[in-house]
Amino acid sequence: MTRLPRLPRPPLSAAPGTPAVPAPPRAADRVRTITTADGAALRVLVRGPDDAPLTVVLGHGWTLGSSTWERQTAALTDPARPGPAVRVVRWEQRGHCGSTLGTRPLGIDLLGDDLAAIIDTLAPTGRLVLGGHSMGAMTIMALAAERPDLVRDRVAGVALVATAAGRLDTSRPGFPLRARATGTAQRLIMGALARLPREADRLRSLAPPRLGAHRAAVRRLLFGRDADPLRVRECAELVHGCPAAVVAGYYGPLMRHDMTARLAALRDVDTVVLGGGADRLTPVRCARALGRALPGAEVRILPGLGHMLTVEAPDEVSGVLLRMCAA
Repeated sequence: MTRLPRLPRPPLSAAPGTPAVPAPPRAADRVRTITTADGAALRVLVRGPDDAPLTVVLGHGWTLGSSTWERQTAALTDPARPGPAVRVVRWEQRGHCGSTLGTRPLGIDLLGDDLAAIIDTLAPTGRLVLGGHSMGAMTIMALAAERPDLVRDRVAGVALVATAAGRLDTSRPGFPLRARATGTAQRLIMGALARLPREADRLRSLAPPRLGAHRAAVRRLLFGRDADPLRVRECAELVHGCPAAVVAGYYGPLMRHDMTARLAALRDVDTVVLGGGADRLTPVRCARALGRALPGAEVRILPGLGHMLTVEAPDEVSGVLLRMCAA
């Protein structure tokens, strides 16, 4: 059996409450820093020729990092891939893996502004394909809401992976009792993290990511039944390296966000929605609802897989992006 390449391992935060120190980039990546209007420094990785006719921009999810797109980046920039060259741009979301937070309150619309700044700086012309996992896909939805002309004029395809357009807060009325109890417990935990982030980071430092209990929790929350233990460990390290203040800071915006009525710009774009049949964070209902909001989109549910489709089903996700690039 062919072993997939290992994700780069991110060292843990140098101090409680600070962004995780990024892993060294791969030799093929060029590192750029884009400073936003509110002073956030976004760490960006670029692979492929700068004069490529097509740029693929990939956004990662909450508590994770751009390394979760490594397999897709390798496939898209493989010299043996037929067709014109492709450039891939990945970035670390605010507060993650070396990107700083800036001064504006965290929110999904803010992340859409960050994506716009990255495109305006690194890909001001030419065709685009956009891929987002979880919060990264919500970032693309925010860009489509704020910059519809950019999306309609330049975007050739969009892959929305393991994500939701809204209704993630299950503590509200209308959800089953068990889901409401789980949602309420999550809200209380995140409230405690927001109040005591440094204390939470110190406590987490006593339980390293290699600890079996931590990996088991990540596996249950993020992966399907037959997940590769190596992939689980890599994601457990990413989650462990995300500061408590960042984890808690994004929770409220994620629960409140609702892009369902703001997706008009994506309705005429080649869009594929991928969902995991065993996803606990953005369950199948979220993929189905996104498909109803985007009637022209293709919705694929991958049975037995969890939230981490970019690493659980790398070939499936790569295939969607490769097809969009070829088209």
